[in-house]
Amino acid sequence: MITVGDCLEVMRTMDAESVDSIVTDPPYGLGFMGKAWDHAVPGVPFWQEMLRVAKPGAFLAAFCGTRTDHRMKCAIEDAGWEIRDTIMWVYGSGFPKSHNGPWGGTALKPAWEPITLARKPLIGTVAANFERYGTGALNIDACRIVHETINGGNLADNPHLRGSKLRAAPVATSFGREGDETPLTSQLGRWPANLIHDGSDEVLAAFPNAPGQQRDTGPQFARNRGACYGEYAEVPLHAARGDSGSAARFFYCAKADRADRNDGCDGLPLRESGMVSNTSGQHMTRRDGGAPAPDANNHPTVKPTDLMRWLCRLVTPAGGLVLDPFAGSGSTGRGAIAEGFRFQGIELDPEYAAIAAARIRAMQPGLSFGAAA
Repeated sequence: MITVGDCLEVMRTMDAESVDSIVTDPPYGLGFMGKAWDHAVPGVPFWQEMLRVAKPGAFLAAFCGTRTDHRMKCAIEDAGWEIRDTIMWVYGSGFPKSHNGPWGGTALKPAWEPITLARKPLIGTVAANFERYGTGALNIDACRIVHETINGGNLADNPHLRGSKLRAAPVATSFGREGDETPLTSQLGRWPANLIHDGSDEVLAAFPNAPGQQRDTGPQFARNRGACYGEYAEVPLHAARGDSGSAARFFYCAKADRADRNDGCDGLPLRESGMVSNTSGQHMTRRDGGAPAPDANNHPTVKPTDLMRWLCRLVTPAGGLVLDPFAGSGSTGRGAIAEGFRFQGIELDPEYAAIAAARIRAMQPGLSFGAAA
């Protein structure tokens, strides 16, 4: 479940084509808090070894910082992965660590993080690859975005939706054609987008309030007369969905709070945590300039469990094995286990590995953790 050691060495002991997905938050190469592990982004050999252990068609979701994302993407692509997309995680709670003076400042406020979405090359077609390996397609229906007014639903009782107004729809997976918004599938929610936001007032204010802008496919058709010569084929007329809200078409996930960070860590010693960013650490500092109190989970870049659940669900087939070569404090593992997937994490720091084991075990008591137990 968790192996302590250098991830490159550990992955070399793993079987080829044994992993269904990789969801990871690797070092960003920012020298964050003087940590030795953050001196550079992982180079091509790391992503090559991930490619070897991944099944054909397996997806990779990897976080990075905005300053170094280009280097990580190039390393991933040079290793043989196909870059499929970049997901933006937008948030409103970052503060710039800037040197200010009469001439201005030296940094912008951090407000988003990129997540590279890549795929190992397929064997044949998507259908053939999926038939053989169970990989190659995204779990669209399992990650659709449900608004609280869709289906007449008060969705607060659903564990996937707890604590938020807009969350992914917890429904069975089906691999349909993109844009196949039939009345049946549209009731499951909106097609997942390559943008995630934290639901903060600051972020919501950036989106116009446009109730009912997104539409369902209706039974009527009409001729489309465009700016080009001639007539196009018939296209469907649409009826408004009837939902509301400024960010109803996007997945909503706030940053990790204290309860999420320390879940399962009651028996661990308190450690000096220094500056805690909850994200990339890029230009992040406390508004008051002070240091946080000692904490059981002193990892500086904890990702929220709900975000990792959504990502694991997006890229992993049912019952699949999720690999995180940079396990940190275990947020990917928490997300994978909560979604019913198997998980293999690798972490260089024994203290972080112990935190990860405690946090993941809180999701499912009794789990075996191998070298981190």
